[in-house]
Amino acid sequence: MPELPEVEAVRTGLEQLILGKEISQVHVFWPRIIESPEVELFKVNLIGEKVGAINRRGKFLIFELSHYEMVSHLRMEGKYEFHQQEDEVAKHTHVMFDFTDGTQLRYLDVRKFGRMTLLPKGLASEYSGILKLGPEPVPETFFLKAFSAGLKRSSKAIKPLLLDQKLVTGLGNIYVDEALYEARIHPEQPAGTLLRKEVEALYQAIIDVLGRAVEAGGTTIRTYKNALGEAGKFQVSLNVYGQTGVPCPRCGTGIIKTKVAQRGTHYCPTCQKLRQRKMRD
Repeated sequence: MPELPEVEAVRTGLEQLILGKEISQVHVFWPRIIESPEVELFKVNLIGEKVGAINRRGKFLIFELSHYEMVSHLRMEGKYEFHQQEDEVAKHTHVMFDFTDGTQLRYLDVRKFGRMTLLPKGLASEYSGILKLGPEPVPETFFLKAFSAGLKRSSKAIKPLLLDQKLVTGLGNIYVDEALYEARIHPEQPAGTLLRKEVEALYQAIIDVLGRAVEAGGTTIRTYKNALGEAGKFQVSLNVYGQTGVPCPRCGTGIIKTKVAQRGTHYCPTCQKLRQRKMRD
């Protein structure tokens, strides 16, 4: 699943490709991709719209158009490709946006889980999925005090708590594992039992891991590529995710894989020990 760094790489790629272009026609081959409005209205409303900007909130892309905002969630396997209109259409292409200059933006999705929603201008921030999101993982919006208070209130294991996007947005399976490793925290440690020094280490690790992953263009594990057709490069920096049996870079213990909240989870059993439950300092 594309996580925040991958979606940011898609956003910056699309900025280079389609800013200023005017939509002349829209083709929808799998109607369930369009969440709202109904498909024919979606197609008609987009005709004549120009792409003014492409923003991101968490894992959502927001296409800023002349009169509308289109919210796009890639989910598991969604991706955008830029083509000439006469190019052969690949399998799993579900939505195509024709531009007046003869180019075309295509949305492909093997799983068909992705969704698009067209909203009047200025209303993307009120979209239900976006309203639930916590702050972006940067110091300007993500504050240690609020993060610490949110952890203290929860008895959930730290990994699923971070995955739910409410305390901080953008963390998926890969980057939660990496941040917890960097902070030396077991993925099943109850959030409310974290020590102050662990909270501070985790806060810094989240900012650091996601920041470095954005700079690297994300992580390519299987099929992910950005809108320019480029693979991410952060996979070469992964310490635990996908490293089952590989010696821990810190202590040499073999990385193990287990399941936490039904998600494949990688950690070092030596550096990330599960403590007995006790009150935080």
